[in-house]
Amino acid sequence: MSNSRQVQEFYSIGEVCSLTDLKPHVLRYWESQFRFLNPAKNRSGNRVYKTREVELIMLVKQLLYTEKFTIDGARQRIDQHRRTGELRATARKAFEAELAGEARAAVEAVIAILEGKAPASTAPAPPQPGPAAGRGSKSGR
Repeated sequence: MSNSRQVQEFYSIGEVCSLTDLKPHVLRYWESQFRFLNPAKNRSGNRVYKTREVELIMLVKQLLYTEKFTIDGARQRIDQHRRTGELRATARKAFEAELAGEARAAVEAVIAILEGKAPASTAPAPPQPGPAAGRGSKSGR
């Protein structure tokens, strides 16, 4: 999570992945499943997402991961929001909820540090060297 988040009009796929905590292949798959997720491409052919699309991605994430909808169910719920005119507001709320969760996690990490508790490391441990791993050191050769 970055400490300061600037308001941008356009985001690269890497920036969207960082904002949404999703992998690029997930975003690309969702583009094939949700017709409203159709980012423009720049001259280099890279995806360029608008703020509105990032908000919609957060809504899809909330529906799929938090509310446990299927893809078809999420599509139907989003269509329902679109018909009632609530889509934009609902997508914004999902985006704000994600940001609030990130802020809460950051505050909790700071509190843990101030209380002298070691924060949980999210980085994987470096691989430990093993005894001649992968060098055909099996006996009987």
